[in-house]
Amino acid sequence: MMKFVNVTFWRNAESAESHAKMAHSTGLVQAILFEAADRDNIGGSAYGGQRSICCTPDLAKLEGCKQGEVIRRPSSDDPDWPVVVDTHFSANHLSVKLDDEEVHITKTGMYNLFFISCDPKVRGLAMSGKTIWRNPGGYLPGRMAPLMRFYVFMSLAYLLVMVVWFSNYIRFWRDILPIQNWITLVIALGLFEMTLWYFEYLNFNSSGVRPVGITTWVVTVGAIRKTISRLLILSISMGYGVVRPTLGGLTSKVLLLGLTYFLASELLDISENVGTINDISGKAKLFLVLPDAFLDAFLILWIFTSLSRTLEKLQARRSSVKLDIYRKFTNALAVSVIGSVVWIGYEVYFKATDPFSERWQSAWIITAFWDVLAFVLLIVICYLWAPSQSSQRYAYSGEAVDDEEESQSLTKGSDGDVGMVKIDKDRNAGVSSAFSLEDDEAEEDKRE
Repeated sequence: MMKFVNVTFWRNAESAESHAKMAHSTGLVQAILFEAADRDNIGGSAYGGQRSICCTPDLAKLEGCKQGEVIRRPSSDDPDWPVVVDTHFSANHLSVKLDDEEVHITKTGMYNLFFISCDPKVRGLAMSGKTIWRNPGGYLPGRMAPLMRFYVFMSLAYLLVMVVWFSNYIRFWRDILPIQNWITLVIALGLFEMTLWYFEYLNFNSSGVRPVGITTWVVTVGAIRKTISRLLILSISMGYGVVRPTLGGLTSKVLLLGLTYFLASELLDISENVGTINDISGKAKLFLVLPDAFLDAFLILWIFTSLSRTLEKLQARRSSVKLDIYRKFTNALAVSVIGSVVWIGYEVYFKATDPFSERWQSAWIITAFWDVLAFVLLIVICYLWAPSQSSQRYAYSGEAVDDEEESQSLTKGSDGDVGMVKIDKDRNAGVSSAFSLEDDEAEEDKRE
């Protein structure tokens, strides 16, 4: 169903004053509603020239249309479509109101509504008012409706992760690492964000409006979650809590990058969601997308550069357990980056080959993919840094003698019990190596 509400057309004073006070019809404005698949039934082309929506003298001869009106040919599926609603100015009035009527839509599809004046007597045309669109299931546009169900699924997925993670977090709270506190925060923010998105869509679906305050709050939570998630990955890549106790002199740079990313992400998400359900203009969106994309690219570069250095340090320290974890983490990140690049290419292809949004039923997948990717990467991090009684074995230790777990391997005895086999090592050489790495770390921080 589509309904016109207080739609009023205005023309300039010069156009109105050119007509007599007693004249009946002094200007025509037409509203035309059509399905995207029937777009070729609107307008025409004379002698293979440029296509025109309005009936010209040449097209009047060829098409049999009425000059000064929109060219409309009946749809092959329903002769009553496209729907054209005529509104006439009277006498020398400056404005005319379109009747508040409903148009019932019985076929699923992407529909377009144009307001057109082909009448040369109407100049300086402007309009005010609104239209109300409603699907059988509510006010959510068809391309957004699947996301409401998707956010239910994601909320349940985050809730499950939260229950499993938090149960282990409480169980081994004495052995919790600082990095695990940040992982807990990201899980909580993810659950909060997905739940908020669901209720925001639910409100939109039932009321037909998106309150600016509520949507802004949801978008802000999402921007915070994305920012902290990226800083978490960057901190892990730098070896925070594993090969260094703190980020040292890099803390201010990391925080500055995080603040900049938050602002860029917040502005982009607000422009796309707050007060609108349509994409903003191409130039404006490009202005907001570029900073966000540049910061993501810079973060990826910094993350992999830091990972390379961390792996080198772990190899130098012969920290086999930590090295194995970081190699798995590196592989997961590499797969996620490759997947992101491939998906961006698909997204560009999807939009370039569907200019009329005829594949709107699958458009929700474009948005959902990024939430799924972030969730999967979070699951990998939760698996690699899960709270356990041996969590402290992965913590940073200033002396090699405290890093004994790196010289221990888990073996299963013949009786099925897991035992610890300790491999002797040269403690003096280990201490010397540790001090050498500490010096290298300090020099690296200075260079960074």
